[in-house]
Amino acid sequence: MTVPQMEVTSEVSTAPGAPEQGQKEIAGKSPLRIAFERLRRDWVAMISLLVVLFFVVIAIFAPLIARLLGVSLDTPLASERINLINQLPLEGPPFGGFDPEHPFGVAPRSGQDNLAVWLYGARTSMVIATTAAVLSTVTGVVVGLLAGYLGGVVDRVLMFVTDVFLTIPFLLAALALSPILSDRFGTNPELLGEVKFYSVIGILTVFGWMTMARLIRGEVLSIREREFVQAARVIGVPTSVILRKEILPNLVAPIVVAFSLALPAYVAAEAGLSYLGIGVTDRPSWGQTVAGAVQWFESYPQYLWQPVIGIVLLVIALNLLGDSIRDALDPKTRR
Repeated sequence: MTVPQMEVTSEVSTAPGAPEQGQKEIAGKSPLRIAFERLRRDWVAMISLLVVLFFVVIAIFAPLIARLLGVSLDTPLASERINLINQLPLEGPPFGGFDPEHPFGVAPRSGQDNLAVWLYGARTSMVIATTAAVLSTVTGVVVGLLAGYLGGVVDRVLMFVTDVFLTIPFLLAALALSPILSDRFGTNPELLGEVKFYSVIGILTVFGWMTMARLIRGEVLSIREREFVQAARVIGVPTSVILRKEILPNLVAPIVVAFSLALPAYVAAEAGLSYLGIGVTDRPSWGQTVAGAVQWFESYPQYLWQPVIGIVLLVIALNLLGDSIRDALDPKTRR
């Protein structure tokens, strides 16, 4: 009698939870990586980023770009470029065609190259807006962290100061403070331009940190009650370490979004202050060009459109990029 042989099958045992053959292994992704992938798929964000990078390159390399294009801020003899009767350019717009030596034309009355002024004006706007945005963001984050985490008397005092600053009209305060700062610190005529430049940054910073502070305070009030913060308190971690290593990393998303949305506001504010005559005076500015070009709009409209288009493009690109960053960092969005 023969014993039937059992059929032996070779099976590969897999550990529990391991992916089966033919299935792709699922890799975890960090929230930051997910946000970058969303941004990369968002064509509006990519176009806006390219526009912003274009202006950043101009701001950094304005002197080099001006030299490559053969333009400069040197003030020429007005009679060489300007009709002394109507004060308008002899060549190029508004009555002539494209002038390769001065692609954007020249300014009426002074004959200064418009392209050089536009390039250096973009640099001024970007430097002022970025510096003011960074300073106001740092101030707002510090105030919001302290008010939200410490609470009690500290919270009430800091929020009272914040509310007081929010009640002050920005434009009226800027109109009042700028002459005072110029008279106080600009006694030396050679330093008056620098004083006005830093005065604009200071005014934008002093009246721009409150929104960030209230935003961060609200986020901290929620985060400080979570388990990892309570555990750090129990084991005796210093308050400064808790704020720096436990709470602040969880505020990166709202800080980035608020910063990206604050930049266009500062660009527009700087142009507005320069237009009103309380902005920078020792260097080209888009606001200064707009203020000087208004009276020439009927006879020389291109002179006004050049800085206006630059301001509009930069502000729209920054706003759209900020909205895209906010959507990319929002875990509830499906974009």
